Amino acid sequence: MKAILALEDGTIFEGEAFGATGESGGEVIFNTSMTGYQEILTDPSYYGQIIMLTYPLIGNYGITKEDFESHHSHARGLIVKEISRQSSNWRAMEELEQHLIDNNIIGIEGIDTRALTRRLRNSGTMKGVITTIPDRDSNQLVQKAKRLPDLSGQDLCRLVGTNYSVHMPGPDYRVVMLDFGHRKSTVHTLNSKGCDVTILPFWTGIDEILSYEPQGIFLSDGPGDPRDVDYVLSTIKSLIDLSIEKKIPLYSNGLGHQLIALALGGKIEKLKYGHRGANLPIKDLMTGKIHIVAQNHGYAVDEASIAGTGLKVAQRSLTDHCIEAIMHEEAPIYTLQYNPGVLPAVEELIPLLPDAAPFFDAFVEAIKQNN
Repeated sequence: MKAILALEDGTIFEGEAFGATGESGGEVIFNTSMTGYQEILTDPSYYGQIIMLTYPLIGNYGITKEDFESHHSHARGLIVKEISRQSSNWRAMEELEQHLIDNNIIGIEGIDTRALTRRLRNSGTMKGVITTIPDRDSNQLVQKAKRLPDLSGQDLCRLVGTNYSVHMPGPDYRVVMLDFGHRKSTVHTLNSKGCDVTILPFWTGIDEILSYEPQGIFLSDGPGDPRDVDYVLSTIKSLIDLSIEKKIPLYSNGLGHQLIALALGGKIEKLKYGHRGANLPIKDLMTGKIHIVAQNHGYAVDEASIAGTGLKVAQRSLTDHCIEAIMHEEAPIYTLQYNPGVLPAVEELIPLLPDAAPFFDAFVEAIKQNN
């Protein structure tokens, strides 16, 4: 079956359809990971986006639910050079195409993904429409792409975060996580470090948060523009004050990282095409070490805006020098832009993932020092 991808700048790509049928629109982005399509598709941070994977063959190890970052996929579409319709993996429960059908995600293969990547890098992230409907007029599809709402201006966190408290038991340290659209790997890694995690809706007030008597507080990642949930900044300011006064560790990643900067008076900028991949280099300015990390962000903290806020840059991207971590000069507040969590299936690889363990180890150590 034929499929068409139409971008808002008028570019048309024709290919073959796989997965669900119909028509879907969203923000078209690319991810350079060689593996990890299950984690990418099920990451709530990709809500509202059509994902292109630059690695040429996708699907060869099938689908295994243990590797999901949430209960289902959140993408609006999937673009690949070639899909593998037969997996070779003893852990696989089903094929990638069946997963897309089950989650109503339209796929397109056989297009020039290198050309599409170059266009997005040169022109910036664009809105697009994928369709499998026969005889659709290309000009109409382009106009439909132009009319799609921007992700900025939408409160996407309410669509992916929890609406009720969830307890993920652990043996030692009481941690409250405000959920803007968390990954399972983050909770798993906190549990593996001994944390007893209570996940709360991100709009939970300060009094209810404190009723759990947290020894540490974590702000999760999530989709969209952090400025669209600015109504939680007053609560985050209270958490920052609590961390300054009582030394309760306040850690975060992704959207939570950006919200802490906003709460202290910083500003957020939208990146031209974002950082998305499992092979992106950062430099830790505290140690001088270089790490290769998994990133997924279309926004970044404006460095000039955090001058005088008590925050300082702790890690920096080596691709465009944007901020990848910040820390507070007086309080145990440390935030990462990228994803530091590890799912159980790759837990044995933690020694090979220097971005993962130290962040959570430091969080737990800060809790210990304060108790």
